[in-house]
Amino acid sequence: MKKLFKPLIGVIAVGAITLSINNDKNVIANDIANTCEYDTASKVNPDFSTTNCLLTETALSYDVPPEIVKAIAEGESGNWRHFDHNGEAIVTADNGIGLMQITNQAGFNEERLKSDLLYNIESGVKILDKMFDRSDLPKINDGDRDVLESWYFAVMAYNGTKPVNSPTVQATGERNVKAYQEKIFGFVEKYELIDLQELPFTSEGFQYDSNSRDNIKFLKMNYKFDLPLTKSKYSFEKGEKVSATTNPAFRSRPTTGDDSKKGTLTKGEVVTITGPFVYDEVATKKNHFVWYPVKRSDGSEGYVASSYLDYVESTSTPVTPVEPKPDYSSYIKQYADFSTTAWWRNDMIWAIDRGYIQGDSTIWNAKTKKYETHLLPNKKLTEAHFLTIFFRYAEKDELANVQSTSSWNKSKVYNLAKKYNMPVVASEKSKASRALAEQGIRRGKLAQLMASYYYGKTVSEDTAIQFFINNGLTTQTSIKAFEPENILTRAHISAFIQRYETFVLKKK
Repeated sequence: MKKLFKPLIGVIAVGAITLSINNDKNVIANDIANTCEYDTASKVNPDFSTTNCLLTETALSYDVPPEIVKAIAEGESGNWRHFDHNGEAIVTADNGIGLMQITNQAGFNEERLKSDLLYNIESGVKILDKMFDRSDLPKINDGDRDVLESWYFAVMAYNGTKPVNSPTVQATGERNVKAYQEKIFGFVEKYELIDLQELPFTSEGFQYDSNSRDNIKFLKMNYKFDLPLTKSKYSFEKGEKVSATTNPAFRSRPTTGDDSKKGTLTKGEVVTITGPFVYDEVATKKNHFVWYPVKRSDGSEGYVASSYLDYVESTSTPVTPVEPKPDYSSYIKQYADFSTTAWWRNDMIWAIDRGYIQGDSTIWNAKTKKYETHLLPNKKLTEAHFLTIFFRYAEKDELANVQSTSSWNKSKVYNLAKKYNMPVVASEKSKASRALAEQGIRRGKLAQLMASYYYGKTVSEDTAIQFFINNGLTTQTSIKAFEPENILTRAHISAFIQRYETFVLKKK
């Protein structure tokens, strides 16, 4: 059974921000492939549970509702197929490539779109994410990313803002049920088993010639609908109270079937989420939804399909008060790429508030023509960056006073590393050796550096990883599972230092 453990993502999964597919693509792809247990070298279509995982993980990494991404995959490639029986990517007559039917666009590698399923999925999600941020498309209400109906025009644009996709029929003003986005939202309802709001558009908002291929001209750029719009079902957290939207089966395992059913929830019944969602344990079942482990008021525990759960807003059943949502406004203002829904947000805040992470203030925004400060959580973590952050935490005063021994601006942190017997790969002795400071740091090497600092002497990678395992610095239980060869991202360092601090404090 494949699982998406949200606590584990703090160490190995990807962040929920928009990023360039060409940057750190191997780190991102490896994390998702490992989480979903997918062999990236395979040229056959993975089972449905694995594909569900690949689509869901990639969607979450871009802060896009997985319901939308999976419905688009359904609409573009029925039965979630990327490869044909010969192991070749399916390419349609209009040159749509693979699962997400990406046409050859600037910025995407056509051969990878064909040969690499994960790249194909990520490309489609990136395009959709870009459509959502377009300023020339109308917004629904406040444009909340976690509201499914908010993606109406982004989904339209994924296929094209042509007359054929007008929300209304020009001649009659009726709803255009044949529009691409209407079909996609129909798939959301069918396969996620949730009811979406039908948005009451009128023809006055759209200008076009039904006999022309010119794009629709949008006459109204913001729609305010007084309707209970639908939030994504992928953000429930452990300890959160949720309510049943109907009378769903309460199951002993995350799958359908009479042998797994142990009862039925009543509509409106409030249950508690006890952990992150999981995928169906039967790999051949093509579910778009996922399963949440929940606990009922009588203490019994089981699984309920995400489709039948909703956020608790008002109920007669006593509910433990929920902590007010934290105010992220200052971080959003300070860092252009800060995300309030990313897995790394609290880890980053912890490090930012303590001065360990300061962000990169040299990022040029071509649209605003201004420099911005970015956290760059998905950029590879280099050895030099790790040492700088780690010594800000572990040796703040000494880092401030240590002297440089050459013109190399990183000699200070490397002098400290040498002092504490940390076996770094770079040094100031030559240009070639200095260049190693900018290479991505492996998980095994990071463990070795931190453990060597702790012991005051150089230890092997295996010894260091076992140190991590034994003392709760990782959730993995073996050296192999730790995946020592994987390159880390900048977001990961905050989680590791927090765990290290927790361990050290317990020792005092």
